[in-house]
Amino acid sequence: MHPTSQQTIGPFFPAQFFGAADHDLTRISADAAPTRRGETVLLRGRVTRQGGLPCVNAVLELWQADAAGRFAGEAEADPDFLGWGRACTDADGRYAFRTLMPGGFRDGLGARAPHANVTVLGSGLMRRVLTSVFFDDAAAVGDPVLALVPSDRRALLIATPEGESEGLRAFRFDIRLRGEAETPFFEV
Repeated sequence: MHPTSQQTIGPFFPAQFFGAADHDLTRISADAAPTRRGETVLLRGRVTRQGGLPCVNAVLELWQADAAGRFAGEAEADPDFLGWGRACTDADGRYAFRTLMPGGFRDGLGARAPHANVTVLGSGLMRRVLTSVFFDDAAAVGDPVLALVPSDRRALLIATPEGESEGLRAFRFDIRLRGEAETPFFEV
């Protein structure tokens, strides 16, 4: 028996909610050429819930600075880099983004390590959850936001290099919504 909408907390997202290139931050539209600035990388992983069960049909949104550490709309930001994307998990909870290796930048908190911000919406979540993924554990050490996370949990926010895929450097970042090794989430 499959749960009905009265038995399961939404939201539920139809396949039409996603465009063909929504997961590709390296281009400003599906028909645009990808940016030529910076290193294109793959970020992929699984979203799981208690007990390691896959979180099916979850929506992940990723936003980040360009390769020079600038955000869309800022002076000298890469005009060919969207800086924001959306992906959906499959039946095994897997997702993937094509993006740029983000650059570090300074904000009101100080020097920020290269990272991307991730929000997850999905069935069973009462509200979206927000986290960050850091790409370089050495650079992340001095990040003021990462420093707020208890030291024994910081490694949960560092993407793991996975070699190459599709001719690009690949990173894995699993998101655990609940349970052992739960991903640290931030208040929004």
